[in-house]
Amino acid sequence: MQQRRIGDVTVSAIGLGAMPLSSKEDRPSHDDAVATVHAALDAGVTLIDTADAYAHDEAEFGHNESLVAAALRSYGGDTSSVLVATKGGHTRRGSDWELDGTPAYLRKACEASLRRLGVDAIGLYQFHRPDPATPWEESMGALRALADDGLVRMVGISNADVAQIDVARSIVGPALVSVQNQFSPGWRYSADELAHCADHGLAFLPWSPFGGVSAAGSLDATAPAFAEVAQELDVSVYRVTVAWHLAQSDAVVPIPGASRPASIVDSAAAADLQLTPEQLTRLNG
Repeated sequence: MQQRRIGDVTVSAIGLGAMPLSSKEDRPSHDDAVATVHAALDAGVTLIDTADAYAHDEAEFGHNESLVAAALRSYGGDTSSVLVATKGGHTRRGSDWELDGTPAYLRKACEASLRRLGVDAIGLYQFHRPDPATPWEESMGALRALADDGLVRMVGISNADVAQIDVARSIVGPALVSVQNQFSPGWRYSADELAHCADHGLAFLPWSPFGGVSAAGSLDATAPAFAEVAQELDVSVYRVTVAWHLAQSDAVVPIPGASRPASIVDSAAAADLQLTPEQLTRLNG
């Protein structure tokens, strides 16, 4: 598979967004979820994106991290090159999502993620979302401390604007390697952040590249230009969408979610899909 860079690590150009394996109300069984991770690995995927808060509710906090760790342990092949990216900073109260970006909480969350993932240091640790109750600078200082103390190898931020990215760069320093923001055919409001990442050597990981779990099923209707190109190429609209993400910049590493093996295999095939300049013009319009 085509390769891209996150910090000093080479990863597959397309990652697996593992959230649907745990957060969907109709999530797959454990065995089916593990099979989806294994299918991603078989397809050449070497980036898996998870988070401690990916679960149905607070009672099973950490479900997705534990699932990813179990899938990697049970895989028959070599997983030494797989980068697991997780996140902290979201909390759960029942099924509700809340925030805690305090340094004390982020350290506690990171230590818990280390235990669930069964690693000595997390490959890429991302601050899940800004916490309005905690100064951004304090949260960034906490991430810098996690890197300095060797608990994480690389740091990322999520749901950040350009100004927040620059503050993070100034505080976290070279350990900051990525930004994960929402970006899709129907949500292009992070275009400035994407360009900023490309200008400053940061990877940009678009989350919900198909528009989110609830919208993905209607992508043909909501993104007609993408459906048209998919028909021309005789591939799925999802494969075209992932290829479009890749064409935005070499900094982009899309992380399409999947809850079935066939879905991630189809998305991974986008790494070999060439869109013509004319097709890209239509898709970018």
